Amino acid sequence: MSRKEPLLGALKACILNIQADKDPITDGHPQLTSLCDILEIILRKGIRQPVLGLWRRDYWHWMEQLPQQDTCSRLPQLSMALEKTLACKRTLTAQGRGRYYIRQAMNRKIMAVTIHHLLHTPRLLEWYDRESSVLTNECFAEPFLSLLLVLSQMKFTLDLENSSFLDESWLLPVCEMYNTVPCRELGMVLWYTGGRIFVTEVIAGSQAEADECVQAGDIIDEINGVALRNAKGGEAQTVLQKLRGKPLSFRMIHWKWHDGSVYRPMLPHLQLMQKEFPDFQLRYDTKSNKEMSEDRLQDDRLLYSLRYLGQVNIGMVNTVSIWWKGSTG
Repeated sequence: MSRKEPLLGALKACILNIQADKDPITDGHPQLTSLCDILEIILRKGIRQPVLGLWRRDYWHWMEQLPQQDTCSRLPQLSMALEKTLACKRTLTAQGRGRYYIRQAMNRKIMAVTIHHLLHTPRLLEWYDRESSVLTNECFAEPFLSLLLVLSQMKFTLDLENSSFLDESWLLPVCEMYNTVPCRELGMVLWYTGGRIFVTEVIAGSQAEADECVQAGDIIDEINGVALRNAKGGEAQTVLQKLRGKPLSFRMIHWKWHDGSVYRPMLPHLQLMQKEFPDFQLRYDTKSNKEMSEDRLQDDRLLYSLRYLGQVNIGMVNTVSIWWKGSTG
């Protein structure tokens, strides 16, 4: 009896669920994070690491080498997507760039094309172990490519500008534009940490407070098109000085997620900020504050209230337990 690959079953189920929605798939789709997670697991499964271990291979490393291995210039779409990925200043790691490329590939409908070219590039395909990889097993590679072709028929409209946390997580923050008129003082106190610019305080009576678009704990991701990921101390002030007297457009990453709770990948930064600035506090609304009360901080770890929903079989012996946060609002 032929061996089954549970990941392909999970991917098929996820694609069928998304396919049932005829509207364009946006970042708000409930199945999108699961889809990206499964794709990434498949692309990583069986990657062989260098013997000396001086660096760690990831799927992004073969992606960026595809045009170099193509001697017939048959990859214009892939080349454009790769160039845009390399030009993105919001991703700093191989993981972040790989995820940015996958999101681009879904928008451009070229995920299947990317894998097709990998399968016809033996020098890169050798990176994968023949026993464990989906990509080097003919029984699995063909159905995987077929699923990606189905994916290519679907319309994705993902916000590629919202990418500053792809290095850490597939889970995206709430990201909004904040436009304001020229003014002498905006009234935001800034703090630089981990290559990001946090707002530690919105000064009472300031323009920022009047606009009600910024809260303490938010991140300034961009000013007038200038990305500030991996910013050094004083960089925001330098940009603002050059734009003095002009209308300003900020891309803000909010600490508050869609359900009113804290955006999880920001928690380590916010905890550090609280230690550095004892008076710093996040402003919750009544509902989200009630939800967050179910979370507990113990020994510098966040503990969550969970409710067991059940389990689903995705293979002959593989079972995934599904959990959900206890609070339902």
